[in-house]
Amino acid sequence: MIPLDLDHLRQWIGREETRAERLTAAIAARFNATFDRPEAPSEGEPAPSLIHLCLAPDTAPTSTLGPDGHPARGGFLPPVPLPRRMWAGGHFRFHENIRIGDTVTRHSVVRDVTVKQGRSGPLCLVTVEHRIDSGGALAITERQDIIYRGAGPAAPPSGAPSSATAEAAPQGRYRQAVDAGPALLFRYSALTFNGHRIHYDAPYARAEEGYPGLVVHGPLQATLLLQFAEALRGKRPAQIGFRGLSPLFDTAGFTLHAQDEANTLRLWTAAEGGPVAMEARAEW
Repeated sequence: MIPLDLDHLRQWIGREETRAERLTAAIAARFNATFDRPEAPSEGEPAPSLIHLCLAPDTAPTSTLGPDGHPARGGFLPPVPLPRRMWAGGHFRFHENIRIGDTVTRHSVVRDVTVKQGRSGPLCLVTVEHRIDSGGALAITERQDIIYRGAGPAAPPSGAPSSATAEAAPQGRYRQAVDAGPALLFRYSALTFNGHRIHYDAPYARAEEGYPGLVVHGPLQATLLLQFAEALRGKRPAQIGFRGLSPLFDTAGFTLHAQDEANTLRLWTAAEGGPVAMEARAEW
């Protein structure tokens, strides 16, 4: 394994990138179909929450993708020499609606690069901040946490219990079952132009990365949890934060859980009998 040169990687702190795409009614319709939402989107209407994650993706040519389906390292994100990359969590603060028909602009800045020792070896955490504008007005401020780790069987982020030793997740007061089959995972990969093979190529996920099946995307879980929170409270929260604790797979369905806590709603995902996979806290 190539040693992690933290001083070199930290030279990417402060690097900026701006991307933009018009949010059409057709994109919104594909998003709603993926999540079984009955709404027929129209120009000028507020867009579904977190649809911005499906806009202005990296459009690296197919020939430049790595063996795992990710674009080559370097460029905007630092060239971390660890083969596995995961969306570990983040935070969203909502300011205004994104509206269908608007040009949505994402201005991104690398804020921090750190290295620590995890159960399976060194981990590199890259923190990115995004400013999302819709029609020229600030709509969302977002923090995204990306973890890089070495090859081998999946392990949870450092500080999280392993799935082998963790207790089964508690039952929330509110629950909603999700059938996370290959069609849903493939559609979300297509929406986000995400070539990472662990989400749609089961033989690769099993043989090369040691997973028991396809991996449910972190942003997909986040979107489902936010939709669940909106349905329970009748409106979008002012802010919501997420943290990934253990992976979910397409080998079994999973459940969205929620529990009232004062002015907040605590949410989490878990497979039947499994540990908490992603936790979230929404505030209104």
